[in-house]
Amino acid sequence: MTDQAYEPMFAALCNELGFCLHDKAQKRVIAALPDGLDAATKVAFAAAGVDYLAALGDLRRSVRDCIRTNLPDAG
Repeated sequence: MTDQAYEPMFAALCNELGFCLHDKAQKRVIAALPDGLDAATKVAFAAAGVDYLAALGDLRRSVRDCIRTNLPDAG
């Protein structure tokens, strides 16, 4: 899968939640995906400069759900 396959996911993160990540940050999120959605979510928070532990649970869940919902199909 190319990085281009993840464009809808990053567009949704930006448009829906304000997590607009630059290319290097996007690559870090993609690299964290094999470690699970929680790992990718934490990387997205760090890349956006948002303290994961201090963030409201609703925001953490929203980012995680947005990543999960917009993941490209493996097939």
